[in-house]
Amino acid sequence: MREKMVRFMQGRYGVDSLSKFLLVCGLVVVFGAAFFDNLFISSICNVFGWVIIICCYFRLFSRNVTKRYAENQAFLTKTYRIRCFFHRQKEMLKQRRVYHIYRCPGCKQKIRIPRGKGKIEVRCPKCGATFIKKS
Repeated sequence: MREKMVRFMQGRYGVDSLSKFLLVCGLVVVFGAAFFDNLFISSICNVFGWVIIICCYFRLFSRNVTKRYAENQAFLTKTYRIRCFFHRQKEMLKQRRVYHIYRCPGCKQKIRIPRGKGKIEVRCPKCGATFIKKS
């Protein structure tokens, strides 16, 4: 069965970031349509969600690889800032377990201080200002 699927997918585009995004959006719209009381709005949301899901599967099984690749690259360039923002927030959450993160009162530069060192004098590497913080 797996070999048949592999043979079927040869020459086809497959899954990428845009396809995953379209599938999630389509499912959210379809399941979100159940929460509308108005039957007209619910049915329009339902149809719209299924159209998005069908577009996702069209991209998945498409043989026009260059065009799908270009679409995915355009999507990735448009969402670059958003993805970087969430990546930075995730990294900051990881660092907060080990470090305190303070802002310099002079230049507002973020400074990492290791936890558990008591009260220490911090010197800003950017402007040279010193201040005392608890680590």
